[in-house]
Amino acid sequence: MTLIFPFLFKQLPGKTYKAMALWPFILVKEKRYLEDQIIMNHEKIHLVQQKELLIFPFYIIYFCEYIFYRIYNNHHQAYLKISFEKEAFTHDNDLSYLKNRKTWANFR
Repeated sequence: MTLIFPFLFKQLPGKTYKAMALWPFILVKEKRYLEDQIIMNHEKIHLVQQKELLIFPFYIIYFCEYIFYRIYNNHHQAYLKISFEKEAFTHDNDLSYLKNRKTWANFR
């Protein structure tokens, strides 16, 4: 299920976020992003990652990786180094990726 939730995005650092996967939802900043297949595929990859890790551990690992990388990097650089983001950004253009994705792909 996808929800349009602009208020949340105003609270986040870096104001460049367009969408976010929070199990079982994809939250988007604006209605127009619902039509962007790359953004939606990126977020669907995150939903699969969350489900694979039984949801809560995903958030713990995500947060710990961010904190670790944030020590020596700015916010955006730390965000891009998170293993879950690396996988999603690498494959968000491949709309068939989730059909062929291997388990634990973000840790490979």
